[in-house]
Amino acid sequence: MEAYTTDEPIYALATAFAPSALSVIRTSGDDCIQMISRIFSSKKRLMDAKSKTLVHGYLETLEGERIDEVVLSVYRKGQGYTGEEAVEISAHGSLSGLKRIFRALEEVGFRKAKRGEFTFRAFMHGRMDLTQAEAVEEIISSKSELSQAKALDRLEGRLRSRLEEYREKLIYILSSLEVQLDYAEDEIPEDWIFPEDDVDEMILGLERLLSSYDSSRLYREGAKIVLAGSTNAGKSSLFNLLMKENRAIVSSIPGTTRDYIEAWSNIRGIPVRLFDTAGLRESEDEVESEGIKRSEKLMDEADLILFLVDPLDPKLPEKKRGNMIVIYSKSDIEKRDGLSISSETGDGIEELFDKIEDFLSKGATELDEIVIDSERQKEDIASTLETLRTVRDLRRDTSVDVYALYFQSALETIGAITGEVTNEELLDTLFSKFCVGK
Repeated sequence: MEAYTTDEPIYALATAFAPSALSVIRTSGDDCIQMISRIFSSKKRLMDAKSKTLVHGYLETLEGERIDEVVLSVYRKGQGYTGEEAVEISAHGSLSGLKRIFRALEEVGFRKAKRGEFTFRAFMHGRMDLTQAEAVEEIISSKSELSQAKALDRLEGRLRSRLEEYREKLIYILSSLEVQLDYAEDEIPEDWIFPEDDVDEMILGLERLLSSYDSSRLYREGAKIVLAGSTNAGKSSLFNLLMKENRAIVSSIPGTTRDYIEAWSNIRGIPVRLFDTAGLRESEDEVESEGIKRSEKLMDEADLILFLVDPLDPKLPEKKRGNMIVIYSKSDIEKRDGLSISSETGDGIEELFDKIEDFLSKGATELDEIVIDSERQKEDIASTLETLRTVRDLRRDTSVDVYALYFQSALETIGAITGEVTNEELLDTLFSKFCVGK
């Protein structure tokens, strides 16, 4: 992978490459204001513009031919998103016009930015740490309001502040150990006391952060919910009800659904990926049999299975799974004991939603809690936890220099989460997941 750099001026389209009323092109890098002035109709106004001001005019070719009427947002060094000198170009969303602007920018020395390169530069110039950089992409890819709100929390620095508290504690502990290591044994002013309260507090806090990952992933990626059951049990009717549209064919003829149908929906604020599957039964039809095999595979992969049972022909699941909710359908025809619903009248649907929400949000973090949403953060926090638990368990019969090694390791891992300790390969991998223009 080609490494990111900060020594060239870059540009990228920050909005979709599609016909639109408005498109925004980002530029960043040393002397980018002067470079754009070469293809701007009001050169002096642009060069004299203060930071965070707008300049109206026309972009032109180097030969003076007008390309488009634009508004330039000017950011002097240290003021914009990347921390570099930057100009954002608001132009009309004409595809042919955008291509001409790209060519003009390249003619004056800009190169097209790589994925995530603007955020990479923001990180390199101290505008944000790695937890905030990751939050940028998490905001864009959020599938629920809660996931977006939590990512915004991280962008504002709540996670960084919490980790900085732990980092300061570790630095203080290491500095007290350093005093012990700097003196001969008979010159040490007083015995070193293991900071049990501080270590326990860090362990508890890191355990909470680690446990937040699963619930955060749920709101970020969504839950895989499979509608299963025998033929004609009402799966497709429930699927249509949950989707609020007629996506699946509903018929009294058994075996209508031969392959699964999937679609995104939202239940009580939780993004869910719904699967309507082929009815489970013995079949000699080759196509239907293949659909049933796929249904069984989906059930094995599901976060939650909603198993529909026809009350007039009750065929319960052969084995009850821990992630399965058994539902009697068609309650408008016959109501059974247990969870009973009607996709025709809506009877019992709110109770079903309650059960889905309760199951999926088990162990979910409270709304005001800080959460993590990155596999990288999860692994580093788990590593820090393991180190702190180990040093706590060894505290009675361990030498001062061994204490120091453990606490130094914990400090370095905390630093890796925020990006104070990092490497080029990690940065390339992380920022390459971003969209172009970010």
